[in-house]
Amino acid sequence: MESLNILISNDDGIFADGIRSLAKTALLRGHKVTVVCPDQERSATGHGLTLQSPIRVERADELFEDGIQAWGCSGTPADCVKLALSELIKKKPDLVISGVNQGPNLGTDIFCSGTVAAAMEGTLENIPSMAVSLASFKWRNFEFASKISLKIAEQALCNNWPKSLLLNLNVPPCEENNILGGSWTRLSIRKYKNQFTKREDPRGDIYYWLAGEAVLDLNSKGYGPKNWPSDVSQIEKSKLSLTPIEPDLFWRDGLDQLPDIQLL
Repeated sequence: MESLNILISNDDGIFADGIRSLAKTALLRGHKVTVVCPDQERSATGHGLTLQSPIRVERADELFEDGIQAWGCSGTPADCVKLALSELIKKKPDLVISGVNQGPNLGTDIFCSGTVAAAMEGTLENIPSMAVSLASFKWRNFEFASKISLKIAEQALCNNWPKSLLLNLNVPPCEENNILGGSWTRLSIRKYKNQFTKREDPRGDIYYWLAGEAVLDLNSKGYGPKNWPSDVSQIEKSKLSLTPIEPDLFWRDGLDQLPDIQLL
């Protein structure tokens, strides 16, 4: 396909291996690449915006391949894309990709995800956008995730990508030849057990560390068509999970399912 103007961001920060792999792969596929991302890791910041302090940016071209323009930003992932679209780049991009994230963004965890929030900023501006995550905190090979995300995005752009659609891609942590396919998926309900660990510091003061273990609620219907596999189940089977998401969170069931409330 023709060369695209691609804006790339993330929540792992400008020094993350995933974003450098994605930017390099996009460049090698003939696209024009701009990177605007946090100057340090800002995972799990959700769609937070910086309102009470200034946002500072610094050029970081030297961290990437020749031909890639890059900025490190003191703000959140959502700040980065918002600032890029408003101030830093002259031409509206054809595509926004956030990632490749280190770790999964599955099920209802997307509400906490800075990776998804960065991509959502593109969707809110009617730009085709994708969030890409490597579903492991230990697996370090980002090459396939970078390649397959761009391939999927290019195909979607050639086939009338809806303006309200955000694609959330999760890639299983294994070699390419061990991936057993992939499909459209629905969002799982992700819950956690033992969410907080209670600890005591050297002064005897109590503090808490958020580090729960994710569990899938098997009794939940999840979100999306019932005949679609869940995103979590796909990753567990070493398959690609591609979930369509949109900003509209409005209740989908009928009025008869709502509680009887007298507003006035």
